[in-house]
Amino acid sequence: MKTSAKSILLVVAAIAAGRLPMAEASAESVKIGVLNDQSGVYADYGGKGSIEAAKMAIEDFGGSVLGQKIELVTADHQNKPDLAGNIARRWYDAEGVDMITDLTTSSVALAVQQIAADRKKIDIVVGAATSALSNSACTPYGFHWGRDTHAVAVSTGGALVKTGADSWFFITVDYAFGYALEKDTGDVIVASGGKVLGHVIYPLNAPDFSSFLLQAQSSKAKIVGLANAGTDAINSIKQAAEFGIVAGGQRLAALALTAAEVHGLGLQAAQGLVLTESYYWDLNDRTREFGERYYKRTGRMPNMIQAGTYSATLQYLKAVEAAGTKDADAVANKLKALPVDDAFTSHGRVQANGRLVSDLYLFEVKKPSESKRDWDYYKLLATVPGDTAYPTAANSGCPLTK
Repeated sequence: MKTSAKSILLVVAAIAAGRLPMAEASAESVKIGVLNDQSGVYADYGGKGSIEAAKMAIEDFGGSVLGQKIELVTADHQNKPDLAGNIARRWYDAEGVDMITDLTTSSVALAVQQIAADRKKIDIVVGAATSALSNSACTPYGFHWGRDTHAVAVSTGGALVKTGADSWFFITVDYAFGYALEKDTGDVIVASGGKVLGHVIYPLNAPDFSSFLLQAQSSKAKIVGLANAGTDAINSIKQAAEFGIVAGGQRLAALALTAAEVHGLGLQAAQGLVLTESYYWDLNDRTREFGERYYKRTGRMPNMIQAGTYSATLQYLKAVEAAGTKDADAVANKLKALPVDDAFTSHGRVQANGRLVSDLYLFEVKKPSESKRDWDYYKLLATVPGDTAYPTAANSGCPLTK
């Protein structure tokens, strides 16, 4: 039976307006959605790898909770907040999704987090990094699992200034994530006695960084801070090598790089980069065990976004079990009460603003001669305690804590 275009438009309008009732199927299952970039600039950052990580968490939990089957749905938001918002509304309103996670891209995560709050549904952001998610834009149902721009600023920016790298120029991607990363890092640099000499803003997924790199080069800053991620980070680093940025005496600080991007670059191009991650597969026996299991399924080691999606999914299911219900208020309370102990972090805790507090790790990318195997990429420079990396809930600016 054919459906008229008018009928389709009416349904879409109803979903967008939030007028459709929750799906009855939700009462018979616990449904989790992974919403991220699966085909664009951040496809390797989270992408299908995060979907596989969520599947692993569901399997490790046992496949059911409170006698209900655990279902997983996925979608590609293409880094478009309006598209992501429409998907989130449909999932929450019409398809009975109980929790959405990953949410790569800060503009997307901010939009979806507000939609989740309006519907009293849980969202657990992993891929997006803006610190606003657990600060000024916090909600009772929103959680931030991955590292954020404030933590990266403290770990990477603060540490480099202490070594004498006290003048910076930023190459910043033009959306909420880039702005937050530059601002948070710049604030830490200035507070630590350094100075920011300037910045240049560029559009997401830019193919050519030559003019931006020339401005960074002419600034004579000791550090060129890359406030970007994904293939943008890869392309800017590759082109920086062509322009002789490092050969000319400047250093690159990759403020949101992960092992996936280092893998894409190769050690020859990435060697010497300084970066911060909240997970690395070769940190300890527990991270290695998870990494090897993931590798057998995907042919790649997980980065911190993918391992974080595993943790967020697993912890949500633990919270549902502990609450004895899918009710979002009860589950949110349990998420803030339960310790986080898994392959991602062995001593995490969630603050009243929804911020997961866990340690961060400052790494330097190895030279090719130092790497002993595939995915052996990092030298650990320092461990930054979670309590140092993140502000307390009371100092975060989250309205919930006032």
